[in-house]
Amino acid sequence: MTDALSRLLDTRDWLMADGATGTNLFNMGLQSGEAPELWNDTHPERIRTLYRGAVDAGSDIFLTNSFGGNASRLKLHGAQKRAFELSRIAAELGREVADAAGRPVVVAGSVGPTGEIFEPMGVMTHALAVEMFHEQAEGLKAGGADVAWLETISAPEEYRAAAEAFRLAGMAWCGTMSFDTAGRTMMGLTSADMVAIVEGLDNPPLAYGANCGTGASDLLRTVLGFAAQGAERPIIAKGNAGIPKYHDGHIHYDGTPDLMADYAAMARDCGATIIGGCCGTMPAHLEKMRLALETRPRGPRPTLEQITQALGPFSSATEGTGDAGEEPAPRRGGGRRRRRG
Repeated sequence: MTDALSRLLDTRDWLMADGATGTNLFNMGLQSGEAPELWNDTHPERIRTLYRGAVDAGSDIFLTNSFGGNASRLKLHGAQKRAFELSRIAAELGREVADAAGRPVVVAGSVGPTGEIFEPMGVMTHALAVEMFHEQAEGLKAGGADVAWLETISAPEEYRAAAEAFRLAGMAWCGTMSFDTAGRTMMGLTSADMVAIVEGLDNPPLAYGANCGTGASDLLRTVLGFAAQGAERPIIAKGNAGIPKYHDGHIHYDGTPDLMADYAAMARDCGATIIGGCCGTMPAHLEKMRLALETRPRGPRPTLEQITQALGPFSSATEGTGDAGEEPAPRRGGGRRRRRG
């Protein structure tokens, strides 16, 4: 049977994904250092509210609250034996919301990094990573997720291990990396490197792309890098709502709904097919993004200068390949986060 995401991709030339998980849950009372995945069990109605917020704002795809649901990450909270269970519940809650939407909505089972470095520099092995990702994928599958959704990955070894795990689980999947270090992932991969990895997999994703990172401008520069490789596989763009800044003791993202509307339309023109937000992206942002995608005509592929004029300057002089293209605006301040939110 064809998976739900492929069916939508066959009938639409763009799809809108969801926004932030962590930002929305913090607004509901999640405390710093608390595992969001535990809320699937203890606060299921808040998770349903998270999912409904994306669906009501127009998302065609939303990600489950299972980003840190692998055994390695849950071990930090003494919950490593609950990896299957918590992922299953996350998907079950998502299935309830999607089935009540009155239109096709894809439940994407979020799978984040293990948080470990692979050998020989670290302790993580390929076999162990496959085992962890497979356990989580089976939980998401049991709960009714339509596809697995790997995100915020930096290391090629982890991407390959997840691809093998999803094959073992018999799940279609998508996978994004985070390009947050001068246009490269934390492990040094460029957009061109990622395309080569994706196209070389025995079990490639339905769609690939970038999420999180720094600001929306940087993410679109990475999307242009993907498109330049000429691969026909759909590209995913899930950028942060602006740049994170500390204000009154908490992180605030400075991207307005109108800025994210511009970002969404430009992401489509850059070559992205699946467009959403990441950290800081709230339902109000998603509503404006959906409106822009529905009402603004497609335009030519934007230049780097046009991207910075609309969305703000890049955070680095190049996108990591050594060819800066047009000269970007100077760097502006702001930190980065290591989890989707």
